[in-house]
Amino acid sequence: MALIRYSVALFLLQVCLAFAISSSEDGAATFDLHVSYITASPLGVPQQVISVNGKFPGPVINVTTNYDVSLNVNNRLNENLLMTWPGVHMRHASWQDGVLGTNCPIQSGSNWTYNFQVKDQIGSFFYFPSLNFQRASGGFGAFIITHRSVVTLPFKNPDGNVVILIGDWYNRDHKALRADLDSGKELGIPDGVLINGKGPYRYNSTLVPKGISYETINVDPGRTYRVHVHNVGISTCLNFRIQNHKLLLVETEGFYALQRTYTSLDIHVGQSYSFLVTMDQNGKNDYYIVASARFINQSLWQRVTGVAILHYSKSKQKAAGPLPDPPHEAFDKSFGLKQALSIRQDVSANGARPNPQGAFHYGSIKVTDVYILKSMPLVKIDGKLRATLNGISFINPGVPIRLADKYNVKEAYKLNFPSRPQSRLPQMHTSLLNATYRGFVEIILVNNDTVVQSFHLDGYSFFVVGMAYGEWTPRSRNSYNKWDAIFRCTTQVFPGGWTAILVYLDNVGAWNLRAANLDRWYLGQETYMRIVNPEPDPRNKTEVPTPDNVLYCGALNYLQKPPKTSFTSAISSSNGRSKKFLLFLPAFSALIAGLL
Repeated sequence: MALIRYSVALFLLQVCLAFAISSSEDGAATFDLHVSYITASPLGVPQQVISVNGKFPGPVINVTTNYDVSLNVNNRLNENLLMTWPGVHMRHASWQDGVLGTNCPIQSGSNWTYNFQVKDQIGSFFYFPSLNFQRASGGFGAFIITHRSVVTLPFKNPDGNVVILIGDWYNRDHKALRADLDSGKELGIPDGVLINGKGPYRYNSTLVPKGISYETINVDPGRTYRVHVHNVGISTCLNFRIQNHKLLLVETEGFYALQRTYTSLDIHVGQSYSFLVTMDQNGKNDYYIVASARFINQSLWQRVTGVAILHYSKSKQKAAGPLPDPPHEAFDKSFGLKQALSIRQDVSANGARPNPQGAFHYGSIKVTDVYILKSMPLVKIDGKLRATLNGISFINPGVPIRLADKYNVKEAYKLNFPSRPQSRLPQMHTSLLNATYRGFVEIILVNNDTVVQSFHLDGYSFFVVGMAYGEWTPRSRNSYNKWDAIFRCTTQVFPGGWTAILVYLDNVGAWNLRAANLDRWYLGQETYMRIVNPEPDPRNKTEVPTPDNVLYCGALNYLQKPPKTSFTSAISSSNGRSKKFLLFLPAFSALIAGLL
């Protein structure tokens, strides 16, 4: 009997210790984000921008794999707000995604707390406001998920981290730009490109006026930095480069890439990368950091160039000479395409878990469904300027999709989004893709528009298996990369071309599939994939229940209760699970003592 008691006590002690070890790795982080207007002059012209905690851009949110993250968003704007976290998978919890198909908006003057786990993820992402074209005025910031200590990096630990946000910018705020689109006007050429919310260094006295603040990145000679670069702009692909420095690509939106050196890289709207950059140049002078517009008329867009300064700690001289050259495609239009196809996954590297990323052999899995989604140039529907996918211009639902399902809201949406382009006049509908849970789907994104586009899928990452100019046909599958295609959440589609992606639909919820180009998204180029587990799920393993603090709107507005503060939501802790362990420790100790 004593032996049995000892064995049980030993088992409980092992459980307790295992919980403690897990707690040390899987912690928690709490953030308060106050979203408000401030006045700034990014391009030398005073304008109203959207700040987070008084900063433009917003602060970097840095968490670790498997952390429970709590973000209390306070809306100090004079209009509704939602914050979204593209690339963060929100496993089984589309309630936290922060777009109108998943959340009711946070009213002006109120707050709402997002709670989610960054389950099995690492890498470089960003956050931004998803409503009312607000991203055009700011409100964005980097969201970095750091690897756990038990997982080795596929490269030597860098000496430091640098975050760089690039994006096209207008001197008109989001309300003015929104009004232009609503009145049927297109936005025209941006006024410039910002790097970390600042305008260009005055590298050219003709193109850059006096008095513009520019960004300076301070570094030490001989050190290697991990540089996270995010295109948070509206609609312009930007080529990123650093004068006389090489960019060793190591990660793409949460997946380690096959390491390859570039002198410059095209970063499309909504995309994120991280590079290792070694400060191996003469440390006596500074160097240019450049983000310039791509796939445009260079002579008309000369001013649309962002320039920052890479400052060595011992530098005594300013950056000099011409800017480093961008790619020249006057005689070779395929450069951008070839570069995109060169970005592949490192199948042997550990990802968020201590096992190879390439363990999921996607190339040998049978495809269950095929969707061909075609975008066209902007069109007038009922007198309004609209953007379409397969002839449908999306209208956001009055009640979030899964909330409408729970309360059986009639006619909230229709599950009739066409899986192929339709030969009919374009229409405006709240039309969703009725996707199959645990299906392995092939999505072919066809761009018949005149501009390069980016497309993003919330809740998932996908394999970019093919990309080309010209018409997609079933024979195009012969060119697919079935071994080491990059795994990411936002991909480019060149005008007159197509991109093919593969995705395993194992994340229940309603997930936004959209154009990342902000103007196209605002004008209706989106839909949702509604993914429901058809089997009973009494323990909520495939979808978490409606959160206690859920907001109601539209037909369910009568259910909305006055906000209240709970004790648990007021706790701010960087090691929440460790606290849980401490709470359970006395009970474990008492139980073990009783057994002995």
